[in-house]
Amino acid sequence: MSEVAALLACPECGHDLHTHEHVLRCDRGHSFDIARQGYVGLLTGASTKMTGDTADMLDARAAFQGTGHFAPIAGAAARACTEGAQTEGNAVLEVGAGTGYYLAETLDAAPDALGIALDVSKPAARRAARAHPRMASILADAWLGLPLRDSTLTGVLSVFAPRNPAEIARVLAPGGRFVVVTPTTGHLGELVGPLDMVRVDPDKDRRLADSLAGTFTRAEHTHVEFPMKLSRADVTHVIAMGPSAFHGAPADDPRIASLPDSTEVTASVTVSTYLLNS
Repeated sequence: MSEVAALLACPECGHDLHTHEHVLRCDRGHSFDIARQGYVGLLTGASTKMTGDTADMLDARAAFQGTGHFAPIAGAAARACTEGAQTEGNAVLEVGAGTGYYLAETLDAAPDALGIALDVSKPAARRAARAHPRMASILADAWLGLPLRDSTLTGVLSVFAPRNPAEIARVLAPGGRFVVVTPTTGHLGELVGPLDMVRVDPDKDRRLADSLAGTFTRAEHTHVEFPMKLSRADVTHVIAMGPSAFHGAPADDPRIASLPDSTEVTASVTVSTYLLNS
């Protein structure tokens, strides 16, 4: 945490944060405990519109990610984050990091880099704190402002997560890369209809581009699509780990029992890299 502290800013006043034993403190006296689980809480008292992932959702996601089914997505995100990176001083933030799976893959691809996993969910912050030795875990709400100093990051990653373009622009250093992974309408398509899962908005890419227009320019856009062979347990985890868990698609849906032992399901995402406009 001490190395990452040099990148952090107080969420109350914006001043630099410094480590003092098991506390982060700014010059104005605001202090934030580093939890025994390894993360630091930088949430303020302001209300949030974000709904954090539950412990059960994160358990399901960790189980599914552990199978390696999404490894091609993680690899594509890592390549996008690290391509053309400087030889030293790299620091990558993942917004809505969840388990820290994608950021950990990125850090493995960039042996010199530091990682910051940020999430509004306390169970997520606990998990990410132990996801990688060069990853620090921050409990914070991206919509209320990123608790980071200006122009400090060489990369920001957002995988299936909301994002705050103005704040991301503020914390990215010149030449930094903003990598966004979004599902296409074909993602998990073989399951979405039969199991009444939450559908992907067909205008998702257009809305993303509109939200970044004027601040960022898209430099790369890659479509990653591949088949997966999913067991019933995998399908249960898929339902329980994402937004369908909030929208009435129970993980114990009896329709899962009617599936074959192995179901071919399509993974389909876009990996977009954006650069700050000069």
